[in-house]
Amino acid sequence: MPSMKRRVLKIDKLPTVRRLPAYLTLLRELYLKGEQFVSSAFLAERMEIEPILVRKDLELTRINGTPRIGYCIGDLIKGIEDFLGLGETLDAFLVGVGQFGTSILYNRELTNLGLRIVAAFDKDPQKAGALVPEVPVFDMVRLAELSQRIDVGLAILCVPPEDAQEVTDILVASGIKGIWNFTSANLVVPEDVIAQKEDLASGLAVLSVKLNRIQPALLD
Repeated sequence: MPSMKRRVLKIDKLPTVRRLPAYLTLLRELYLKGEQFVSSAFLAERMEIEPILVRKDLELTRINGTPRIGYCIGDLIKGIEDFLGLGETLDAFLVGVGQFGTSILYNRELTNLGLRIVAAFDKDPQKAGALVPEVPVFDMVRLAELSQRIDVGLAILCVPPEDAQEVTDILVASGIKGIWNFTSANLVVPEDVIAQKEDLASGLAVLSVKLNRIQPALLD
């Protein structure tokens, strides 16, 4: 049997990966309505991108469309789920149960994508022992202990930026290999640890520039 070539995800494919969950949400909505096929033109309109970009995005799923018919929605849903590894649950810790951290705990969309937060931590001792919503909250002093006892692959960081590196060091020492960083801190991690930063300030900057460009046009 010939060996299968390992698919290598290039950096230039990362924007596509970021769009795949949005495709999946849209396709699931269509499927629940009883639709069987969808065109790249329809997806492009709903995603507000060009049809050729949709076709390039969906190449990652290895699902081919049919001319004048489109893509089979059921096959496309499965293709995206398989590519994103949604058949497997990703267990995670959440560190920092403030307003933003709490919103992540209540985010059902992340749960639908396979994320399962098994424990949360906060330095406020009054939050220890709570369930938010059904996730147990522990005092931060127990982070190192429980990180070594509970097998998780991901930590979600929602702490103040001045605490981020210290918490990261504890997580890395405990064997955590993935850190989803929602702080403004630039984390220093070993080469075998992945730190993904979600920069809200950068997102706001982009939005602000777009608004400033569109407002003069609206006044014309």
